[in-house]
Amino acid sequence: MSGVRPLLVVGGGKMGSALLAGWLDRGMARQDVHVVEPNPEGAETLRRDFGVNVVAGAGDLPAEFDPQFVMFAVKPQVMDQVVPAYARFADGDTVFLSIAAGKTIRFFESLLGEGAAVVRAMPNMPTAVGRGATVAVANGRVTDAQAQLCHKLLEAVGIVHWVENEDLIHAVTGLSGSGPAYVFHLVEALAQAGRAAGLPGDMADALARATVAGSGELLQQSSETPEVLRRNVTSPGGTTAAGLAVLMAEPGGLTDLVTRTVAAATRRSKELAG
Repeated sequence: MSGVRPLLVVGGGKMGSALLAGWLDRGMARQDVHVVEPNPEGAETLRRDFGVNVVAGAGDLPAEFDPQFVMFAVKPQVMDQVVPAYARFADGDTVFLSIAAGKTIRFFESLLGEGAAVVRAMPNMPTAVGRGATVAVANGRVTDAQAQLCHKLLEAVGIVHWVENEDLIHAVTGLSGSGPAYVFHLVEALAQAGRAAGLPGDMADALARATVAGSGELLQQSSETPEVLRRNVTSPGGTTAAGLAVLMAEPGGLTDLVTRTVAAATRRSKELAG
């Protein structure tokens, strides 16, 4: 990933740091990255762990600083206070990438100017371990080269898909953005079910965690579809079939429950976006 310079990350929290770690693992030069992080403890951690340039605010960047890429990785609640300070870079040669939930492209255009090249992306929590899933959408000012740059940077921490209709980001938020929480709750539910069946608590916890993590890794490495893998585990008339009869009951089975879950999260995403 050499030759990409300079880059600016606004916000060095968990998601910003996860992406930064992915870039550095891909060979990006540390001196080519600047991070704005106002929290002194967070700033020191970034310097120590990543060796990148860290400043407390936009005003502390060098006067001649002209980034090719600016990523906003701060909380959505403070975005309207943070973004205007970077409008001086919105000359079309800089692409702005936001990973904030609920903040539309129009929101950023209103703060950066109509000429700003803006990409809105929705990564999810597994980005932190390089197994993320991200969907992005660009406005009409983003060039092919800028889109390719954003794709390369996001791809450093997982898979990347693009959509043309920004409204689809709400469904992405409901599925992959919120999805890790659903999976974690499944682990909780499996562990609780194990306890109810008589297993010691620590054993139930360990089995539930390993079962979900291992199944995910098997799915990741396999060329088979989830349906085929499910059928491979299920012997006719066996124990798995008995369990699946409950999960796949119509109506009210797991598919119906998950569909309603994603729909609820999608509706909330639309509400937050106004």
